[in-house]
Amino acid sequence: MIIQHHSHDIDTPTGLMRTSIYRPAVEGQFPCIIFYSEIFQETTPIARSAAMLAGHGFIVLVPEVFHELNPPGTVLAYDDEGKDKGNADKWAKPLESHDSDTTALIAFARAQAYCTGYVGAMGVCIGGHLAYRAALNPDIKAAFCLYATDIHSDTLPAQSGNNSFERMADIQGEIHFIWGKQDPHVPKEGRLKIYQQAVATGINYQWQEVNAQHAFMRDEGDRYDPALALTMYQQAVALFNRTLR
Repeated sequence: MIIQHHSHDIDTPTGLMRTSIYRPAVEGQFPCIIFYSEIFQETTPIARSAAMLAGHGFIVLVPEVFHELNPPGTVLAYDDEGKDKGNADKWAKPLESHDSDTTALIAFARAQAYCTGYVGAMGVCIGGHLAYRAALNPDIKAAFCLYATDIHSDTLPAQSGNNSFERMADIQGEIHFIWGKQDPHVPKEGRLKIYQQAVATGINYQWQEVNAQHAFMRDEGDRYDPALALTMYQQAVALFNRTLR
């Protein structure tokens, strides 16, 4: 399916959030996927992932996850300087601000004539955490979370009682967790902690651990696994076709 791409500055309680919109270039209404990026924001690999999903008949919104902390249009490089800046942003933005971003994104999607009103979430790295975090919102019908960092450690800033791990029971939609067994950012002990919590809370989840490193979806760098990435896209599309249509 041929797609179109444009951007919009969405008003949030913490300022304007530039958001890329990828959607089918045909008339009609389509469900929406909020696609949360890595700490580097909308790099070319993230843009290609969004386009891939949109081509299957979805509206894909890619927000600038640290819009409060950077000028609009900021994209960080995949180098030490970019990593340091992105990590500093990660520790500076409270989860409550991510929550209000999600609420604004859902409202924006539902206000568009080309949207059915059904919304899901997907993300990689911290974006996987933010997709999980979005699933705490009852308006998110499904979430596909790839190597989500910082859930097990409860290290992202949040108000007391509002950390992501301890709020898992609030997830009402279906959520898929995908982990790389060779990922040092979410070690075996961390994955086990999250798995045990998913079992204990009784949420509707699916769980996969694959032989891959962190960022195996990113089609730049030596950790990219093209065959595995294709499998993940197929699984994500199947999930969202089943839950959002």
